[in-house]
Amino acid sequence: MERARNPFRGLIDHMSEMARMREVVAEGGGQAREDRRRTYATAWVPTTDIFAKGDDLVIRCELAGVRQDDVDITLANGVLSVSGERRSELDDEEPAFYTRERSYGQFRRVINLPDGVDGSKMDARFEDGLLEIKIEGGANLPEPQHVRIRSRDG
Repeated sequence: MERARNPFRGLIDHMSEMARMREVVAEGGGQAREDRRRTYATAWVPTTDIFAKGDDLVIRCELAGVRQDDVDITLANGVLSVSGERRSELDDEEPAFYTRERSYGQFRRVINLPDGVDGSKMDARFEDGLLEIKIEGGANLPEPQHVRIRSRDG
């Protein structure tokens, strides 16, 4: 019986995951410090699901509280980047009491896509705080080619 090929091999950006885990540990369980300035390196990373639906590759990013106009999606050299900003709803008035558990500011999620993904076959929808990117045929791409290693003799 032939073993099924994993179409997700190499998709998850390990650096984004490591940055997210490092932030959770550094902040004592995920509670953000109010005085720390956020940059792309320290921004929150949206949770993401990646799965195959038939021959299509589907990527869903949870962007609760983010406006569609504040999201940017780019594809370059097989790397999909979802970035943007979640803005605080509070106005300039300082509240008398404020407990903040949600992260605000800029975010970026970078995902390495399989070789051969065609950007013209991508479609993105944003509804109820969920961004869904569908790549037609993205889960049914050819296997990578293997290069034979020759010995010194041959």
